[in-house]
Amino acid sequence: MNVFKNIYNYRELLKNNVKKEIRGKYKNSVLGVVWTFLNPLLQLLVYALIFPLILRSTQPYYVIFVCVGLIPWTFFTTSVSQSSWTVISNGNIVKKVYFPREILPISVVTSAMVNFLISTLLIIAFCFIYGLGLTKYVIFFPLVLIIQYIFQLGISFMLSSFTVYFRDLEHFVQIILQVMFYATPIVYSGDTIAQPFRTVLNLNPMTHIINGYRAIFYNQTMPNLANLGVVFILSVVICVVGYFIFRKLQKGFAEEL
Repeated sequence: MNVFKNIYNYRELLKNNVKKEIRGKYKNSVLGVVWTFLNPLLQLLVYALIFPLILRSTQPYYVIFVCVGLIPWTFFTTSVSQSSWTVISNGNIVKKVYFPREILPISVVTSAMVNFLISTLLIIAFCFIYGLGLTKYVIFFPLVLIIQYIFQLGISFMLSSFTVYFRDLEHFVQIILQVMFYATPIVYSGDTIAQPFRTVLNLNPMTHIINGYRAIFYNQTMPNLANLGVVFILSVVICVVGYFIFRKLQKGFAEEL
């Protein structure tokens, strides 16, 4: 329970760190927070042209289909990429000032979640533009979001601590993320994959998280709660294990930095 007590006691530091992460991303940028919308829109434009026009994809409402996959994926990659370097980039503070070190990865994932919530307005806008609107199943959105947040927080605890001791890990993470992009049903439907490969696809937690968002906004049905339940349990385990690894390794942060 000490982790919750520490976070509460240092809640102002956490809040300021989240603000710093959000503002730092758009520092010296003319458009600022507008890039939160522009980045996914530009990526969406590329996929909307390639798959329906060039690759002859027949997926209906393909813009919404990709948007619902791409925006949560961006939330995932942003959290993972930034958290892997967060302790090192704050090395001067870590060496000089005491504060709960876990605030650093928590700040990264929380700031990425704020950007994700802002970007979700794009999904909602496209749903109304294409005449789908929203249904009662949108009440499941916070559930999927919480599961994704816990999952990413666990990964962030691990990566942020491992990278302090093994700096090349950041580059491996980028390669793994590129592979995972194609191993996650973002620009294609999992139903189009042959059965042996679909089984492998279903081992990826992000598959079920994105399918959860897709059920809510695109298919407008209830998400598969059984699959999400399994991912939730896995996420909690990863988060707890990741936290204890972080707590164990943080003792040597100052020396390594």
